[in-house]
Amino acid sequence: MRRRQRPATTPRRPATAVEQAVLPLPLVANAPAKVNLTLRVLSRRADGYHELDSLVVFADRGDRLTFTPGGALALTLSGATAAQAGEGADNLVFKAARALTERIPGIALGAFHLEKNLPVAAGLGGGSADAAAALRLLAQANKLALDDARLYEAARATGADVPVCLDPRPRLMRGIGERLSAPLALPQLPAVLINPGVAVATKLVFAGWKTSGKPATPLDLAAAANLASRDRLLGILREQPNDLEAPAIAIAPAIADVLTALRGSVGCELARMSGSGATCFGLFTSAAEAEAAAKILRGKFPDWWAQACTLGSGI
Repeated sequence: MRRRQRPATTPRRPATAVEQAVLPLPLVANAPAKVNLTLRVLSRRADGYHELDSLVVFADRGDRLTFTPGGALALTLSGATAAQAGEGADNLVFKAARALTERIPGIALGAFHLEKNLPVAAGLGGGSADAAAALRLLAQANKLALDDARLYEAARATGADVPVCLDPRPRLMRGIGERLSAPLALPQLPAVLINPGVAVATKLVFAGWKTSGKPATPLDLAAAANLASRDRLLGILREQPNDLEAPAIAIAPAIADVLTALRGSVGCELARMSGSGATCFGLFTSAAEAEAAAKILRGKFPDWWAQACTLGSGI
C-alpha cells in the first residue's frame, strides 16, 4: 500500500505591523521589596489591629510581574521562591485583581506570570508589592489613571501594605498602612538585606508586642520631609527603632544572629529588622562595602538569603 504523503508545511510568516498592533502585548511591572527603616507601634486598637508609624523605602531588588491582557484571570509562577508563594486563590495577585473587578465590573483581565525572587513571609512586603504591581498593570491595560480612587480602594481591601506599594517611593506610613504621606526626598542608601530562611507569622509577632508604658513618639512629618541629608537621616533612624524586633527575636532567635553578623561587617552603620521580620537590613557607607559584606556573609552562612542593594525609590 502506498503511504499517503503529508502536505509540505508552509513556513509561518511573521506577523504584519497591523497584526502586531492588535495582538495583546505582555505588560511588565517590577515589584520592589519594601523596607521599614523605622516601625513604631503606637497602640493596640479595639479591633485587634495596631496603630503604626513607619518610614518606608523600597529596594532595587524584588519580584517581576508580567501581564498578557485577554481571557480569564490566570497566574503562573517561576523563580527561586515560587514554591513558597503558591499559585492558588490566596495569592495576593489574584486577590488584588478580584478586588478591582468588584469595584470596576467588566474590566479586562488576563494572564499574570510572577517571577518570584523575594523570600516569603519575610517582612519585605513581597506579596503586597506583587499585588500592587498587578493593580498597576490592570490600570495600564484598562487605561485607568494611577490616582484613580478605585485602585487605592482595591489595594486597601487586598492588604495593609498594598497601598504604600502602589507608588513605591519613600513615605511615612501610618494607621494600619492606609494613611500615607507625600513622597519624601531621601538619599540613596547602600544596604544589605538578609533573611535567615525563617518565615515569621506577622500575627504572632504583633501578639508578642507589649507596650513599655512609655508611648512611642511618631516621626514628625516636618522632620521626615527634611531628610535629604544622610547624616540627618541616620540620626533620626537611631532614635526611631523597630518596636517589633524584640517579639520577633523571641519567636525566631536567628534574627539576632543576622543582626550580629551585619553589625560586625566592615562599613555597616546601622542594622535593623524590617517589618515584622525575619529579614534584616544593614546600611553601609558605600555600595562597594555592601557588596563585599553580602559576599562574605553568603560564604559564612550559605543557608541565608543575602543581597546587596540600594534603598530608595525601588526599581
